[in-house]
Amino acid sequence: MGRKDAGTSKVPIDQYRKQIGKQDYKKTKTVLKATRLKAEAKKTAPGIRDVTLIIIAVLILVLVVYAFFFLNLTTEVDLDLDPDEN
Repeated sequence: MGRKDAGTSKVPIDQYRKQIGKQDYKKTKTVLKATRLKAEAKKTAPGIRDVTLIIIAVLILVLVVYAFFFLNLTTEVDLDLDPDEN
């Protein structure tokens, strides 16, 4: 019976320390979880730099295609010849 009494009577300081330890564990666990979620979101989300580079690449491609068609489909007009001379 001495054993049961010894187990139930705890020193208040030990109980206080145990409660603080539980609270600190809960805080660090939530903080760690929030930090992990933030890091994962940062990894998976495209950055503004990536989006800007993609937009610039598409614009350059459109300009190159436009320039190709503009240069190949334009007809040259010879301004030196006067239609009345012939």
